[in-house]
Amino acid sequence: MSTLAISVIEAAPAPQTGAPAINFRLRIEDILQSGPIHAMLLRCHLRIEPRRRAYTPEEKARLYELFGAPAQWDRTLQSVTWTHASTLVPSYERRTDIDLFVPVTYDLEVASAKYFHAIRDGDIPLSFFFSGSIFRTPFSVEPISWDLESTFRLPSDVWRATMDRFFAGGGWVRLQRETIDRLQAFRGRQAVVTWDEAIDQLLQAASQQSI
Repeated sequence: MSTLAISVIEAAPAPQTGAPAINFRLRIEDILQSGPIHAMLLRCHLRIEPRRRAYTPEEKARLYELFGAPAQWDRTLQSVTWTHASTLVPSYERRTDIDLFVPVTYDLEVASAKYFHAIRDGDIPLSFFFSGSIFRTPFSVEPISWDLESTFRLPSDVWRATMDRFFAGGGWVRLQRETIDRLQAFRGRQAVVTWDEAIDQLLQAASQQSI
């Protein structure tokens, strides 16, 4: 029976992709050196661990929608599920390094995207929970238990660099068609060129009304 250890070595924006993604470099070691592994199906559940870092006042304000007021954080600051990912590990013996390809989104209705968007500096604490199957020759299959874990602190600028490849200097917000129609009509009436300008005008007007 194999005894594995998996560590996350580094992370970088995935190159040449049709959508934003991060490559995590994993190091897989067979601690007991129990012989060659023919292949491995590796699954991973990724979570953000918000309690493992401190926050600036600006970050706390941006995280309000996700966790509420800081006075509530003793009960609301909980782990956030990011995603599930999987990869096929080719044959190796004792140790190998592989890439885990993890798609990311800028959809601010997704909790993980809200968190990533809020963190502008420092690291993002992550937990990796692994499972899957190990294939050996002559043919045998061993399960990988969910208790195989690893942690990693993702530099926030890796996420931002990943997004800037697709949304340079901007972000993405999903709106109902009716809302888009109303914004488009507002742009036409006010002779506003960009969506940014239209929304900025509306926000300024709302701010003045609340004074």
